[in-house]
Amino acid sequence: MTKRIFILNGHPADTSLNMALAQTYAVAAKAAGNDVRTQNLSEMDFDIDYGLSGFENPKPLEPTLETMMQNIEWCEHLVLVTPMWWGGIPAKLKGAIDRTFLPGRAFDSRVPPGKMPLPMLSGRSARVILTSDTPRWILSLMYRSAIVHQLRKQVLKFVGITPTRFTFLSGASHPKTGQVDRWLTQISALGRSAR
Repeated sequence: MTKRIFILNGHPADTSLNMALAQTYAVAAKAAGNDVRTQNLSEMDFDIDYGLSGFENPKPLEPTLETMMQNIEWCEHLVLVTPMWWGGIPAKLKGAIDRTFLPGRAFDSRVPPGKMPLPMLSGRSARVILTSDTPRWILSLMYRSAIVHQLRKQVLKFVGITPTRFTFLSGASHPKTGQVDRWLTQISALGRSAR
């Protein structure tokens, strides 16, 4: 069964391992017959600062952010490829989320006092491909997988995108010989299976 897949490369640089991973997933997913859209954070021009406008008077979305939100609304499966920097996602990627995941499109805040907002992006799954230098066991044992909880529960599940699965690729800055090829093979398999 084919899917509508949106791949967001969340690395802010023009060239990166993340770019190669996103492209590999896209090629494999398209070859398997899926409808695929991609967007690279490095090519997106927008103000990352949410500012003090509040939910009542948010800044208008720049065209590139509007495209990102339309792609998320369109897709059945979201693939986010991102590095982990200082225990979190890059500031520009966080800014894109801050600016686009707003009431009326990502969640409905018109609920009784004390109730959680209602998600508006239900019916979508996600795959986060996370590159880092931190080994998975250290991320889990020492940092309690904070980035996983943030992305899975506080961001994606909050707006209705669930389940979210993670692929961890550690040692990204100085991979061992042949490691990048093995990662690309792994990501290609995920793309073919649209997972």
